[in-house]
Amino acid sequence: MRRVIFLLIIGGAGLAILIGLGTWQLQRKAWKEDLLQTIEVSIAAAPAALPQAPVKEQDRYRAVTVEGEIEGNALHVFWVTKDAETGYRVIAPFVTTDGRRVLLDRGFIPAAEKTTSLSSGQAAVTGNLLWPDEGDWTTPAPEVDTNILYSRDVAYMAERLNTEPVLIVARSAAPEAAVTPQAVTTAGIPNNHLQYAITWFSLAFIWAAMTVYFLRRSRP
Repeated sequence: MRRVIFLLIIGGAGLAILIGLGTWQLQRKAWKEDLLQTIEVSIAAAPAALPQAPVKEQDRYRAVTVEGEIEGNALHVFWVTKDAETGYRVIAPFVTTDGRRVLLDRGFIPAAEKTTSLSSGQAAVTGNLLWPDEGDWTTPAPEVDTNILYSRDVAYMAERLNTEPVLIVARSAAPEAAVTPQAVTTAGIPNNHLQYAITWFSLAFIWAAMTVYFLRRSRP
């Protein structure tokens, strides 16, 4: 009898925990979907003027439009497109008409065109503010001699190019240059909570089946 009670307690507790984790992941899924929808609205909103003092928490993904001058010196961030093409994102200083210096992600160039000179000078740019979360402890250090970075570290790039720590990711620019804009999207933001929920519920089913199996074996 004690064995049966023990199995019921362990089985019930484990089942409750696993079902709870699955339910929590479904709640997280709903939260993530709402978040993605909010981000998509921000990305697609009508572009406005660049805020005087952008704040990451409230201005991330904000659509902006700026006019000014693209400077010729640029940083190259190693990149692989969704089509598995390797190349670089071109990050250049942008001087607005009111004298502010910010970072501009002009877009993607193939690796073979790294040494190709891109047009600079007066331009009108529409894009989105972004503070990318790309680097971690495994990210290689920047290669200063070859001008290759491995993440868009806004603070580092701003220091290198003497700009504000503000990054505009272009979705269009006039005049156009030999660079492909890589507009901000939600495609890179993971939403795997449904898979996690299925995993927890599957484990709950297995746990329940094992509990029933051992209970039957415990019968006299």
